[in-house]
Amino acid sequence: MYMINFYANGRYHQLPLINGTFDKAIDISKLREYTKLITFDPGLKNTGITKSSISFIDGEKGELLYRGYPIEQIINKCSFIETSYLILNGELPNYKQLKYFIEKINSFNLIKDNICNYLDKIPNSYHPMGILSSITNILLSFDNSIKSEDSYFYLLSKLPILAAMIYRKKYGLPNINNEKNICYIYNILSMFFSIPNKPYKKNYYIINALEKLLILHIDHEQNCSTTIVRLLSSVRSNIFSSVSAGINALWGKLHGGANQKVIEMLELILKDGGNINKWIEKAKNRNDSFRLMGFGHRIYKNFDPRAIIAKSIAENLIKKLNISDPILDIAKKLEINALKDSYFLEKKLYPNIDFYSGIIYQAIGIPKDMFTVMFALGRLPGWIAHWIEIKDNLEPIGRPRQIYIGNKKRNI
Repeated sequence: MYMINFYANGRYHQLPLINGTFDKAIDISKLREYTKLITFDPGLKNTGITKSSISFIDGEKGELLYRGYPIEQIINKCSFIETSYLILNGELPNYKQLKYFIEKINSFNLIKDNICNYLDKIPNSYHPMGILSSITNILLSFDNSIKSEDSYFYLLSKLPILAAMIYRKKYGLPNINNEKNICYIYNILSMFFSIPNKPYKKNYYIINALEKLLILHIDHEQNCSTTIVRLLSSVRSNIFSSVSAGINALWGKLHGGANQKVIEMLELILKDGGNINKWIEKAKNRNDSFRLMGFGHRIYKNFDPRAIIAKSIAENLIKKLNISDPILDIAKKLEINALKDSYFLEKKLYPNIDFYSGIIYQAIGIPKDMFTVMFALGRLPGWIAHWIEIKDNLEPIGRPRQIYIGNKKRNI
């Protein structure tokens, strides 16, 4: 085992060096015991809190791997269900494994009346993400016969149905049954957009676009919502409450909610006359509250590979649907102009996936307040995989430390 030597508090110490597949890390778990010191890393920007084999990001190269496979290969060769199986099980499925996986998911595709009754009592004014989180948290109370080994299939089946029910309730549409023997993605679209006596008309281009976009969302290392799910797993919270917490974290406008904010920003620019340079200058002005949503990423210091794929999906879908989208035009102009500006290049602020995902959802017909719900449907397999990884590895309770900056001990 390699060791790192360092000097602190008047003496030399050694800490182990951990070798990952691509990264190296200093094991500081004994640092406070050895030195009475802790590290300070706001936002955990440079702290590895766990070991994981699910996904890997090379931010400098702009690469994303799912279980070792480049995202570009996954997008071109795998369905959402196949990719979900890969994320959950570590390997791509053969025909028999995939058939069983699909059948297990389909076996839980009925929604009981008590869930419908609960949903009916929630005001339509509440955000869909809040509703989805609330119902997910208490799903076991509606069906406490679910075995723990089936809970993953149960969630993969139920969340798309709940999302569709939330959408239909909010927009005054009657509930409609989902179908067992159609593809997972088409079933989602059918549950959203079918109306009585008029089933949703299958559109290959829309199905393909949504499939690819949800694949792009499946996993992304230790993002905020995934870390929340792992922390809850570390205290042995059940999978439902853990995913519910992940949904709440994803809801944040600086996380999954950013796709909605991007569309609202582009609409604002369009309404203002489409003067791209004006808004770029506002974004560069430290004294201006305007923020260019959809640019920059904590990890990527190059193009987000998901953004490159999402841009292609958006352009192809709008072309195939033969629709004119001034929002996409504004987005493309904004990207071109920003990437000519030294300010963005020096700070390595490239478009991320949120910059184009909202355009795709909008072209499909998903309203803005449902964008992040769709993101959650895509991220669900990743959350489950991380929850399982923590549980199976028996990782200790997540318990960060802090630097106390309050008053010293004093008397009243």
